[in-house]
Amino acid sequence: MKALPRISLVSSLLLALLAGCASTGSKRVSEPATSIQQLAIDAQGQWQVELRLQNYSSVAMRFDEVALALSIEGKEAGQLQATPALTVAPESAEILSITLTPSLPAKLQAADALATGRGFGYHLKGTVKASVENGKPRSYSLQRNSALSPAPGLPGVLR
Repeated sequence: MKALPRISLVSSLLLALLAGCASTGSKRVSEPATSIQQLAIDAQGQWQVELRLQNYSSVAMRFDEVALALSIEGKEAGQLQATPALTVAPESAEILSITLTPSLPAKLQAADALATGRGFGYHLKGTVKASVENGKPRSYSLQRNSALSPAPGLPGVLR
């Protein structure tokens, strides 16, 4: 009979310990990230850049300003600049569409990649200004190296 009160006491202590370890719902603000989800080249040579804004925070973030230098295989392509005023849900992403008139070397690099059916590397470097709900905007320095490849069946599109 003495074992039953001990088991109850141990169970109560374990339950209290487990409750103490439970998440308090604290806010975690992480540095956002950017990448190119898609690059579409129109007949006039303009680039439609689908920029992915990634929010790794546990709270929504409002993206107010994007200023990124884009280079293709080491050749400066141009500046991706926008003031989207876009809110991204916690641990989610949204797409921002930016039109770019690329430099001639970048145009040639992209045209060659599309003509030969191969991809190319790209580099993004710059800042993104974002804030949490009711928070002060903060400027985040970002860099990203990645690659784009021609999308099968979609002429002039790289992903």
